[in-house]
Amino acid sequence: MKKFILSAAFLAFAGLTTVQAGNLKQSTTIVANIDSTKTTPVKLEELPEPVKATLASDAYKAWTPTEAFLIVEESGKSYYQVNVKKEEEKGSVKINADGTPAE
Repeated sequence: MKKFILSAAFLAFAGLTTVQAGNLKQSTTIVANIDSTKTTPVKLEELPEPVKATLASDAYKAWTPTEAFLIVEESGKSYYQVNVKKEEEKGSVKINADGTPAE
């Protein structure tokens, strides 16, 4: 009798888990963020004179420019992003075409 009750309980449990497993549904949502910022590589020697002057100023003279990009945002705002290096440190500077720091 114990075997019969144990078997019945096992079958009932297996049946419930099968029903629950069949009811599981996953919803997947895909979100695509479109970055409309345009990045254009610029040769260091082709940077505007005010940008070169800013890079040569006391604030940045210890840093060596390695590469530059013209960044144009969707809003129309544009600036130059210049990657710089000082010994082992690396960083980047955002400078407007008129030589002022960009925010």
